[in-house]
Amino acid sequence: MLDLNSSDDSMKNSLKDPVCLNVGGEVYTTTLDTLTRCRDSMLGTMFTGQVPMLRDSCGNIFIDRDGKVFRYILNYLRSGSLDLPDGFTELALLRREADFFQIPGLLEEIRHYEVSVPLGLRGGPLGAIMIVKVDSKVRVLHFNLRHGPENYELRTCSVRAFTVDLFCTWRAFLGLLCERFSYRTPQGLNSPHLCRPRQNRLKLEWVPKPDELPQEQYDKQQYRGLTLSSPEVTWSDDMMNMHYSHCEITDMQGFLEELLKISLAEGFKVDLVSPDPADILNCTSLRLVKS
Repeated sequence: MLDLNSSDDSMKNSLKDPVCLNVGGEVYTTTLDTLTRCRDSMLGTMFTGQVPMLRDSCGNIFIDRDGKVFRYILNYLRSGSLDLPDGFTELALLRREADFFQIPGLLEEIRHYEVSVPLGLRGGPLGAIMIVKVDSKVRVLHFNLRHGPENYELRTCSVRAFTVDLFCTWRAFLGLLCERFSYRTPQGLNSPHLCRPRQNRLKLEWVPKPDELPQEQYDKQQYRGLTLSSPEVTWSDDMMNMHYSHCEITDMQGFLEELLKISLAEGFKVDLVSPDPADILNCTSLRLVKS
């Protein structure tokens, strides 16, 4: 039972160490100093009396959030560092809870953890299958090149359109690919999305810009390029700094090379290559299995 009649003043005056919390059914014991370490966070405002709080029937302060990962939030507030066990598989949940409690330093630590630890080492189903089908077609484009008022020249150039269909039983890996690959558009870089929210399919379509095609005509055709974002970590004064470098994917061999690098780093192994197993970068279909 929750006590809905406790006033803010009585609650604030009754707080003293140790503080017992009931977070989604998980009971934790900590101190006011730990809970108010980040004054601007949700916990900071709660335990400085700025927002109302409830108690359960045992007198514990009740927080209606998932209690499974709250221990890591408390540990971060105590020590100022993120300490996760090997094979930690609840990173998405931890990120969501850290975002709710608005602890900026913790969110930054989670981002660094994501960069430094491969997805495969954060868990993932053994035996996950990824099937890749690739295709490319050459199209002839006719356009008018304007030299001046009423002075146009008819031009022709060839463009190559690339298509990649990916199916993967490990949905989180498709999410990783959506983070690493981006479309380059006139509005900037845009991340691709799964074909449908509940499907484990990702389709990538892009057209590299030929040198002879003016940017204006390229944009007019609503073509878009594909780039790869690679995380780079540097250290300065014992501080980790992270930034991303971007490179253009100009052909299918380049895409397959980068896809294989990402896949193998996450524990996948090549299981089937078609049509020629000895020429993987020129394949039309590819199957990988996570081991």
